[in-house]
Amino acid sequence: MRVIFVGDVVGRPGRKALKGLLPGLIKFYGADFCIANGENAAGGKGITQKVAEEMFSCGVDVLTSGNHVWDRKEGISYVQSASNLLRPANYPPDVGGIGYGVFRSRSGVPVGVINLQGRTFMP
Repeated sequence: MRVIFVGDVVGRPGRKALKGLLPGLIKFYGADFCIANGENAAGGKGITQKVAEEMFSCGVDVLTSGNHVWDRKEGISYVQSASNLLRPANYPPDVGGIGYGVFRSRSGVPVGVINLQGRTFMP
């Protein structure tokens, strides 16, 4: 199985690069699954449903995140309800959303993904 992981996609320039490069990378490498970090994809901080859907349309299967995922007020309800947008699993359960899941690859193979956040350099 071939998995592509894209690090922090930041704002419109990051999404533009994702849109321009990811489909070709998936094809070139025959990738079965793609994970990308989207916590800063909306204007450099946070995420919205519209931005997440834009990233999914580029070939991303699951979005991971971190402490900035809640920085956009309009994205909070989406983070809490989305099935393929992961918040850090080691955050308190009352923040809503999910921190891990089992997803299907393009070839139908189950793929487990967990999103954890470290605390080094965090206030």
